[in-house]
Amino acid sequence: MKILVINGPNLNLLGLREPDVYGGQNYDSLVRDIGGYARGIGAEVTFVQSNHEGAIIDAIHAAAGGAQGIVINPGALTHYSYALRDAIKAVNIPAVEVHISNVHAREEFRHTSVIAPVCVGQICGLGAFGYLAALRFLTEYKVNG
Repeated sequence: MKILVINGPNLNLLGLREPDVYGGQNYDSLVRDIGGYARGIGAEVTFVQSNHEGAIIDAIHAAAGGAQGIVINPGALTHYSYALRDAIKAVNIPAVEVHISNVHAREEFRHTSVIAPVCVGQICGLGAFGYLAALRFLTEYKVNG
């Protein structure tokens, strides 16, 4: 199973940016951990990280016909990017929205996601484990869904 893992704006700064909120793990380590877990459950992952909305949309479009699932941490785009929402909906690939922090326990503006309604699920507040849970879910969802 091929799964696209997308990380949006500022996630390249993991380990540096607000470690009290996002933890001390850096982005490269996160990618290694996700890749290792994916191999262990028989999934093939491709990673995209961009601070540019258009590049993320392009990656989603390119996944059509190739990926069977998407794990996406859209960062701040979560709260206002209708273009990202429309891209996910358009490609008709099951997607899980992931957030390292519990967005519902943070500032009010973080409580609303325009992305979640076009995803099969949302995971937040579990740290990096949320990515692994999303991968596992997508492998089971595709088999049983």
